[in-house]
Amino acid sequence: MKSKCSVSCSRRKNRKAHFTAPSHIRRKLMSAPLSKDLRTKYSVRSLPIRRDDEVMIVRGHFHDREGKVTQVYRKKFRIHIERVTRDKANGQTVPIPIHPSKVVITKLKLDKDRKALLDRKSTAAKKGKGE
Repeated sequence: MKSKCSVSCSRRKNRKAHFTAPSHIRRKLMSAPLSKDLRTKYSVRSLPIRRDDEVMIVRGHFHDREGKVTQVYRKKFRIHIERVTRDKANGQTVPIPIHPSKVVITKLKLDKDRKALLDRKSTAAKKGKGE
């Protein structure tokens, strides 16, 4: 049974909402899990990915490759990673787009907003466990 009557459980409506989501909501949809040591350090499971984070690819053809995020391509729900490229027939190198759920964040780029977000999420997690 539905728990919230204001939220749809229709596959069609959920897909439409996902693929027509505006940029500020795509940011949240493009979250990536933190590595085990970062997870224990900050007691946060995942974060929206951003430009200078260091990640490790865990799925697909390029798995076990590490690199820095060079671009977050919100329009296509993909990220570009340093040294994950392909050579085209004309000799040009192009970055290979990777979905953020298929990577693990190994090093965070911290600024005051990101620190505030981590504090907010960790206190919420601790409050939830305390109940």
